[in-house]
Amino acid sequence: MWLASGMLLGADWLRRSLRTAFGMGKLADVTSPEWDRLPRREGGQPSIAVVVPARNEGGTIEQCLLSLLAQDYPNLQILAVDDRSTDATGSVMDRIQARSSGKLRVVHVSEPPPGWLGKTHAMWCGARETQSDWILFTDGDVIFREDALRRTLAYAEATLADHLVIFPTLIMKGFGERMMLGFFGLASSLLLRPWRVKDPKARDFIGAGAFNLIRRRAYEQLGTYQALRMEVIDDLRLGGAVKGHGLKQDCVLGTDLVRVRWAEGAMGVVRNLRKNAFSLLHFNWWLAALATVAASIYQLGPWVGLVAAPGVAKLGFAVAIFSIALLYWRMGRQFGLSPWFFLTHPLSTVMFVYTLLNSAVSSLIHGGVVWRGTTYPLEEIRAFSVERQKALQRVRNDIQFTDNRY
Repeated sequence: MWLASGMLLGADWLRRSLRTAFGMGKLADVTSPEWDRLPRREGGQPSIAVVVPARNEGGTIEQCLLSLLAQDYPNLQILAVDDRSTDATGSVMDRIQARSSGKLRVVHVSEPPPGWLGKTHAMWCGARETQSDWILFTDGDVIFREDALRRTLAYAEATLADHLVIFPTLIMKGFGERMMLGFFGLASSLLLRPWRVKDPKARDFIGAGAFNLIRRRAYEQLGTYQALRMEVIDDLRLGGAVKGHGLKQDCVLGTDLVRVRWAEGAMGVVRNLRKNAFSLLHFNWWLAALATVAASIYQLGPWVGLVAAPGVAKLGFAVAIFSIALLYWRMGRQFGLSPWFFLTHPLSTVMFVYTLLNSAVSSLIHGGVVWRGTTYPLEEIRAFSVERQKALQRVRNDIQFTDNRY
């Protein structure tokens, strides 16, 4: 039993780690000299509007907006949306707007209408105020290098992408924060397979709250944020909608072009994931239970086996741990993390499983998702998710029918 289990785990981990390591190496890097230029397009440079929703982010919103105002791309408009903030966020936005020479507009929104989450409503309110060729959805704590928009637009126009995601550079401080974000980055790469999203035949898709760049016509084709109005992980679901509508998606690297401190400390990562974890499983209790068991076996199994298995049966588990170390080394080179954090993988796994269970139980106790002080009913969110998946499947079927005809 030990020998067979070890060989299965070792072979699968080795396969996945090699695929991920080579796959991530295929992603384009928009910091290369090739993209240090203005986008080329008939009829002039494309326009872009950046939509920045923020709720109680008075400590970060100023740096975010100033970094956007410092962009060296000329055809730019910035829409800052104050989403019911009770701190200084709105006043900071207004102050910066007054000296932005018209490049920044501020929208103050009140309570969202029934059937909307606060953030998706803020995104929609910001986007409807724009008429640009491109829309960038970002967050109020993101910092942009001055050439970020110029480089990414140059790439997007050259590759005819409809939706472009850039991996943000995570600002990490402290051991626990690095440990959890390292695990999160590894798990995300294994599950999302970013190198496959540009393949129109692959079902893989991606989205990132820090940088979701989308063509206006694509945004309108998928139904704007009205089609995502009750989605908790709206950034990822936006990517799924783009791919589901048969549009062209891509994902790139760009070290230090876009930076964000996603969470403060290990428990900060846990708190952020707690909101999202259960929604990744479409609020399905059976999937949550299965994911908990599967993660425990797959992520912790190699370490348990290396200790408990007799003699030569340890070999397969050792291969699995070597594969995990290989992934940490590859991801560390890319995101500035020490490869030795692979030794913390078991502890990170335990904290992730705790987060998943906590997310599900918290939703049950509160009867919904608690987000920025507001509780959104679970049944309403779940019903919307089911209907949206059905609608997206109908779109896929229509696309497949059209492809078969021609």
